[in-house]
Amino acid sequence: MELLIMPFYPTSIPDLYVFEPRVFEDERGYFFESYSEKAFRDIGLDITFVQDNQSYSKHGVIRGLHYQLNPHAQSKLIRAINGAIRDVVVDIRTGSATYGQTFSIDLTADNKKQLFVPAGFAHGFCVLSETATVMYKCDAFWNKEAEGGIRFDDPALNIDWGLPFDELVLNQKDFDLPLLADCQNNFVYEAKAKAVV
Repeated sequence: MELLIMPFYPTSIPDLYVFEPRVFEDERGYFFESYSEKAFRDIGLDITFVQDNQSYSKHGVIRGLHYQLNPHAQSKLIRAINGAIRDVVVDIRTGSATYGQTFSIDLTADNKKQLFVPAGFAHGFCVLSETATVMYKCDAFWNKEAEGGIRFDDPALNIDWGLPFDELVLNQKDFDLPLLADCQNNFVYEAKAKAVV
């Protein structure tokens, strides 16, 4: 049996996976495959990424919680290539048994973990380190008219962003996002065949 270079770990929310690449280290440094189309297909995820995004943010910055509505919804593969972030997603797929549930994970340049977020989730992150550079692959192009979002401090979600409230930094657009109960949403949960991990 062939050893997968990029192991997949299911989370408590269906279709949401953590990736922990197999890292090869020696006296020169390290090497790892940060993405493998074959590895995705081997577990039943037929994804074609069309756009890579990269952001640089300072300590305490929250970007999110964002999503794009159908038919422009995006699946994403997220990682920190410098620094550390608390990555947070919310299941907003109507009919999902985990609708409104959150999942968070610390993604760092050191742990090299990644999070695969399928369409139907709101996504955001908070910078825990002094600065962080985040890169994420998307399977659909950005579309301004399809933008949606949820307020970062929605009491129904009770998200722990990993920092004291007075250290958080947001732009006005994210402060003005609606609560989950009031957000525009056209996602419907569809059960898929179980991925092999």
